[in-house]
Amino acid sequence: MEAKSLTKREAEIAELFAWGASKKDIAERLFISERTVENHARNIYEKTGCSKVNELAAWWFCTKFHISFDLSPLKRKVIATTLVALLMPQIFNFDNVAIRVRTRNTCRTVRVIRSRRKFEDDFATVEF
Repeated sequence: MEAKSLTKREAEIAELFAWGASKKDIAERLFISERTVENHARNIYEKTGCSKVNELAAWWFCTKFHISFDLSPLKRKVIATTLVALLMPQIFNFDNVAIRVRTRNTCRTVRVIRSRRKFEDDFATVEF
């Protein structure tokens, strides 16, 4: 994805789009009208070859941090696998689990806390 060079203002607006700002936010921050932001956005999309703000954000970050657009499928799989492996402990963090217990007349919540002792099966419950 080879892009023509952006003007200073277009680069500024592209960066704000990349960080998630809306057209209204950009207009207020740069003291310009929303119509002017739309005109700049149209030029940015034409120059970068992007058609959506998500594509523009990806383009901006890849360009800013010198990330290649042409990753091989093998490299993509390795990167994805690495990211998943790094996030797994956070996704499956079952140290504190809250369980809702219903009896005939009451409903209470019990928190099951896994003990960090040498026995994995050692649990403690705390009512709150």
